[in-house]
Amino acid sequence: QVQLVESGGGLVQAGGSLRLSCVASGSIFSIDVMGWYRQAPEKQRELVATITSGDSTDYAESVKGRFTISRDKAKNVVYLQMDSLKPEDTAVYYCNMQCRTRTSPYVINNYWGQGTQVTVSS
Repeated sequence: QVQLVESGGGLVQAGGSLRLSCVASGSIFSIDVMGWYRQAPEKQRELVATITSGDSTDYAESVKGRFTISRDKAKNVVYLQMDSLKPEDTAVYYCNMQCRTRTSPYVINNYWGQGTQVTVSS
């Protein structure tokens, strides 16, 4: 019904850049929040960045100044521009969306993408 598809992950050297994209599709009425989370092996999934319908943003302290989250409201796409990448950024990055569906526009649902691997070599 509702699907998130991430792309843009890959292997990059420390100091390099990547841009992740996440496309939301399906019976979406409106999107409240879109964001990115990441999970390194044997670690908990953690917040990377979020952006609200009002374009307010929130970042993990570890990525502030290096990552930028943005959103294309018309296309239901969220981006994560990652600059000055560090080996510590290596993880599977997951797109997240809090949205209302057309069938239940007053209920906020939470959806996750399948994840995209980001590997930063030293």
